[in-house]
Amino acid sequence: MTFSMYDASVPVFKQILTSLSAVIDKAEAHATDKKIEPAALLQARLYPDMFPFLRQVQVAADFAKGCCARLAGVDVPRYDDTEQTFAELKDRIAKTLDFINGLPQDGIEASAQRDISTSSGANAKQFKGQVYLAHYALPHFYFHATTAYAILRHNGVEVGKKDFIGSF
Repeated sequence: MTFSMYDASVPVFKQILTSLSAVIDKAEAHATDKKIEPAALLQARLYPDMFPFLRQVQVAADFAKGCCARLAGVDVPRYDDTEQTFAELKDRIAKTLDFINGLPQDGIEASAQRDISTSSGANAKQFKGQVYLAHYALPHFYFHATTAYAILRHNGVEVGKKDFIGSF
């Protein structure tokens, strides 16, 4: 059985980002229904030293676009981290989905043994493509997506496991 780098990356990121966008809709509806200032949810965190919800969504999107770009052998697009609303977070997710949908599948498929570098200087990390995807990018992506979900759930937004998993 062959391992498909594409199938293990793009559809996974698409599934979870799409469900995260739907969870954001539920968070916005919750804030409206309960007369909660949206910033209270956007800035909510599970613990003081953790990123707030807004940043968790940004980082999840960053891992999705960064991973897919590196696997495809293209430059990682840079996003300004200026989102301050639910709508802006949904736009960031949509922009990320558009980007990863436009990447060449064959470039990603050929990336299993490609050298991948995550940054430069003292923080540089070097991987082979399959190790990068399975042991670095996906765990980081899931951590931030899960934490975003958990922040909302902790704050009373009525979401469950099916909301997180979405459809596949």
